[in-house]
Amino acid sequence: MSTINIQNLTFGYDAQNELLFDHVQLYLDSSWHLGLVGRNGRGKTTFLKLLQNQLDYQGSIDMPMSTQYFPQVVSDPTQLTLYVAQSISDIEQWELERELSLLHVDLDVVWRPFEELSGGEQTKVLLALLFTNADDFALIDEPTTHLDIAGRQQVADYLKRKSGFIVISHDQGFLDQVTDHILAIDRAKISLYQGNYSTYRDDKERQDQYEIAENGKLKKEIGRLKHTAAEKAKWSTAREGDKYGDRHVKGSGAINNTGFIGARAARVMQKRKNLEHRMDKDIESKSQLLKNIETPADLTLNYIPDHHHNLIHLDQFTLGYTHSLFEPIDLDVNRGDRVALTGINGVGKSTLFKHLLGQAAPITSGTLTQAKVIQSLVRQQYPDNRGTLADFATARGLDYSQFLNNLRKLGMARNAFTTPIESLSMGQQKKVELAASLSQPANLYFWDEPLNYLDTYNQDQLVQLLNQEAPTMIFIEHDQHFIESVATKVITLQPINPR
Repeated sequence: MSTINIQNLTFGYDAQNELLFDHVQLYLDSSWHLGLVGRNGRGKTTFLKLLQNQLDYQGSIDMPMSTQYFPQVVSDPTQLTLYVAQSISDIEQWELERELSLLHVDLDVVWRPFEELSGGEQTKVLLALLFTNADDFALIDEPTTHLDIAGRQQVADYLKRKSGFIVISHDQGFLDQVTDHILAIDRAKISLYQGNYSTYRDDKERQDQYEIAENGKLKKEIGRLKHTAAEKAKWSTAREGDKYGDRHVKGSGAINNTGFIGARAARVMQKRKNLEHRMDKDIESKSQLLKNIETPADLTLNYIPDHHHNLIHLDQFTLGYTHSLFEPIDLDVNRGDRVALTGINGVGKSTLFKHLLGQAAPITSGTLTQAKVIQSLVRQQYPDNRGTLADFATARGLDYSQFLNNLRKLGMARNAFTTPIESLSMGQQKKVELAASLSQPANLYFWDEPLNYLDTYNQDQLVQLLNQEAPTMIFIEHDQHFIESVATKVITLQPINPR
């Protein structure tokens, strides 16, 4: 067991006006299963880079062990998987196979080209590499991407048996299983919690509710103080008028009372200043607390309910190219249904999507009936999203104001609005694809893994939106929490030849 000692860590990118980290003090136990959470752009991946000494910073980081980062860079994916692994880490074949067995991966993958492995197999190979050397400390960045539900569970079971690590993930259920501490990068501070993600979320909600309640009290107090200050200022001004304005009025007594009135007015003015100073300190104190409250705005959906009751009907339907990919299914997609399409990687979920969208023509059997409706799609890959946001919106026929509004609500920084889409981060590119679908008029939505690269706040926004608007939708997603929160029907594709 070792301690990662961080003192006065200060860092910010030159292009940004604000620091990501400002005099941060942390003591982290290397035996912890530490989850690193926070909104996109708050510095989670940057924090891992700082721990690896890849960026210049102020302060000190005492890292008493060597680190290994996931995902590793694969320079030549055409090589056999074993040679790819040995080019990244000095390991023996048996060491890699030992870890792959724990991850339920067929050992023949080591003799297949890395580029021919499925996304899930590639993920597991790279994760296995992290733990071939017990002396290294693992820094794991988004390990659940490309993993189906079964694969995520296998990785969760694997990590639960391992020594300490830091993991970034936006899968709340996954974090609940693999973490015993949470490090949260919030708006105004970094906070450490003992427990899993649910513990952090519950504590954060209680803290936010307390601060919101305190803010309500503060507003009332501010109103009372302002009223009192205004009344006393009015009295003070009037007394000064008595002192000087009426001093020559016969019988007024003003000359004899000017000293008394002036002294009293001065005391009132000083009291007023003290009240204002106290009020300013209260405002500053509470505003610092409220900076830490995350209040994502409500998204908007350009959903147009269609007059059809039944939009898609499948009866003993299956498809494939050389053979059927999955067992025949029955499905009715009615107006207002949100259908989750699940199954292992490679079972044909995306192929079924493409067929329903008219983008693929595999061999089919069974009955398929579709109503002619306006469709909207969120894709896993979107390399054709390029150029400026304005040109992109024009090409898609989007309302530019609504499109930008949804991007802002998803947390897209305004300084990214002038950046070409292809130069944006993966999370920002995902938000462009998602905001386009939200802003496009549609009767039926097809969303293929919409949560990839989105933080938990964005996920909560989508859950609230979909439950509120109740659009007709078919979606592919491996996040069990999202499925349980949104889906009205779940269809699991069963492979013809289970692997």
